[in-house]
Amino acid sequence: MARSRISDDLEVRSDTAAPPGNLPEWTVSELSAALRKTVEDAYGYVRVRGEVSGFKGPSPSGHVYFRLKDDKAVLEGVIWKGVYGRMRVKPEEGLDVIVSGKLTTFAGSSKYQIVIDTLEPAGIGALMKLLEERKKKLAAEGLFDEARKQLLPFLPEVIGVVTSPTGAVIRDILHRLADRFPRRVLVWPVRVQGEASAAEVANAIRGFNALPEHGPLPRPDLIIVARGGGSLEDLWSFNEEIVVRAAAESLIPLISAVGHETDVTLIDFAADRRAPTPTAAAEMAVPVKSELLARIDGLARRLPACWSRGQENRRTELRAATRALPTADDLLAQPRQRLDGAAERLPRALIANAQVHRTDYAHIAARLAPPMLRVPITRNRERLEGFWARARQALRIDRERRRERYAAAASRLATSLRANAEAQRVRIARARERLEALSGRGARAVDILLDRLDARLDRAGKLLEAFSYHGVLNRGFALVRGSDGMPMRSAAAVAAGMQLDIEFSDGHVGAVAEGAPALRRPAPEPVRPRRRRFIDPGQGSLF
Repeated sequence: MARSRISDDLEVRSDTAAPPGNLPEWTVSELSAALRKTVEDAYGYVRVRGEVSGFKGPSPSGHVYFRLKDDKAVLEGVIWKGVYGRMRVKPEEGLDVIVSGKLTTFAGSSKYQIVIDTLEPAGIGALMKLLEERKKKLAAEGLFDEARKQLLPFLPEVIGVVTSPTGAVIRDILHRLADRFPRRVLVWPVRVQGEASAAEVANAIRGFNALPEHGPLPRPDLIIVARGGGSLEDLWSFNEEIVVRAAAESLIPLISAVGHETDVTLIDFAADRRAPTPTAAAEMAVPVKSELLARIDGLARRLPACWSRGQENRRTELRAATRALPTADDLLAQPRQRLDGAAERLPRALIANAQVHRTDYAHIAARLAPPMLRVPITRNRERLEGFWARARQALRIDRERRRERYAAAASRLATSLRANAEAQRVRIARARERLEALSGRGARAVDILLDRLDARLDRAGKLLEAFSYHGVLNRGFALVRGSDGMPMRSAAAVAAGMQLDIEFSDGHVGAVAEGAPALRRPAPEPVRPRRRRFIDPGQGSLF
């Protein structure tokens, strides 16, 4: 219906040349709906190749908006939240992609756009470019640093395997573990290819890390992420950012065994160890049991001989040390002599020491007679009383001085407050007068501006009325149009038998031209008299 209305409108414009007043009226919403239906019916589902531009990630609502461009044009694109979550390859800035979706319009901004259902890189070259850019980004964040990689346990009790339960990979790993050293294996089944495989692998790694230490289901000591070989597109799930971050965040040591020796994925750089094949991953995980038993037997046989040799060496060293050490009599001979000499000198030394202390005591007792002590005590008492009287006087004087300073400061503060209040009162009065003056000037300025704008509007209306050709028609003139509805500007453009439309001030009249037009020679333009330059005789000419 809308399409027929548009075509009818075009026919009316081209054939009948109807005046603008007879055209059907459209609302903006009706015209937008008609254009949207026309675009969707004409194109529908399309496949477009272009470069991603203006990509800023999902909006707060979860929908994604960006532009597809080439060297000549730009196309708006939108991916709904549910579709974006299922996409295996996410859009990135500058990525060359091929998208499929429905072409439609957005009436809110009068533009057309494509609602994308699928998105894929434009060829292997684009995938490799995307892989290199993602590798540089994650390496810059430190996810591939060797310092954060963990050592693998020598003999893990439980091994967690993240792989497909129906493939040959899990059988190879189980057979290799059974041959080398049987261990308990927990398999977390995932899809290793497809749109949802990346999320399942990441959830499996995080799920193993989330198991409690001593829960009903044992927590693995080692995780193996394994998959068989394939093309770059088949292995792309292990290049997704969510998988790489899950491997880097794993607190359990992780071995990456994706593809063959020549296959390299981003999880290999984030894992603690990379195995060329799933079988090699099983060999890295556990040692060979028979080799360990043989080594233990050899060490058990060598242990008694080593212990005997060590004991004999220590016994020999003890004998040598015994021969080198002196006897107890030799060690105690000189101290015994020194003790005997000190015992002989001790009585005499005690008597002499007592005599010296008795003499010193007699000298001190003579100086400590009561009359000698009474005089210093009296002098010290007098000095103390003098100090106490001076201290009381100093405290009284200090209080008086402080009281005077406080009174002077209070007087100055009161004066300052009165002066400041008066100054503020004057300032407020001046500001009020200035505000009233500005208010009056503003009101007068608004009135003057409105008067000027009214005058300009009147002049513009009169000028528009003067330039309208309807005014010319009212003065007795007519407008001649040809069959195509265009005005005839000269008689030379009119041919015999030509259909004409003559418009007067009150309506239209059809006419047919007869005979050849008589052309009139244009009259020569009148020669304008040359104006004589007037020179003031009093001033004179400068030239």
